[in-house]
Amino acid sequence: MAKYKLFIEYNGGKYKGWQFQKDQKTVQGVLLGVAGTIFKNEKIDIQGSGRTDAGVHALEQIAHLEVNSDISPEILTLKFNDLLPFDCTVKKIERTHQRFHARHSAVKRSYIYQIATRKTSFGKDFVWWIKDELNVELMKNAALAFNGMHDFASFGAVDKGGEAKSTLVFINDVEVIQKGEMILIRVAGSHFLWKMVRRMVGVLVECGRGNLSKRKVKKFLEEYSDEPAKLTAPPSGLFLEKIYFEENEPVPELTPVINL
Repeated sequence: MAKYKLFIEYNGGKYKGWQFQKDQKTVQGVLLGVAGTIFKNEKIDIQGSGRTDAGVHALEQIAHLEVNSDISPEILTLKFNDLLPFDCTVKKIERTHQRFHARHSAVKRSYIYQIATRKTSFGKDFVWWIKDELNVELMKNAALAFNGMHDFASFGAVDKGGEAKSTLVFINDVEVIQKGEMILIRVAGSHFLWKMVRRMVGVLVECGRGNLSKRKVKKFLEEYSDEPAKLTAPPSGLFLEKIYFEENEPVPELTPVINL
């Protein structure tokens, strides 16, 4: 039995998320279909490090592939990319050990959210354009409330797949910066509940508008509220950035995925 580690990027705009769904186009489903063509009549398993929502993109999703055949990673990468649609790419494949699991072996995950401060003709599928002027300093200050271990029940939706049980999540860091006409938000944590990052972004945007305070953000973490759900940011601006398998892995510089 061979086991491979896949480094995948995708434009999630035309996918119903990562997780396989019958009669729906998903990233996992497309990868399984291509793997079935490459490894005919073989048992195949592909598992990702996390599930992205419908419409959410990935700069680097990690998955593992288990199959009986042993093909060189370079040849296998070429075979995948010859068959995958244009909006899904396997950037690299490595052989890995049998104990490696894309989800269970990960220690941290990070997402980037892009907010455009002006209308864009070319990047609208990858940003959330907000017409109102946002106070980035207020957003930075409010973001500090998320750091550490908290109950994110107010920020997570009911998980249809049933994977996430506890609503306790450890957030390593939330970074908010402005670069030119783009406001970038990076959220790094142990794992994430369904829609959690988008609701965190929506709440921070309201803080930037002056409609919510850091104190109110803390209250959302102390007792359940349905208010964050009403503020859920659209999926277009969200990117799964990186999966960490070692605590001391370097954090990349926070830069726009696209430039306005």
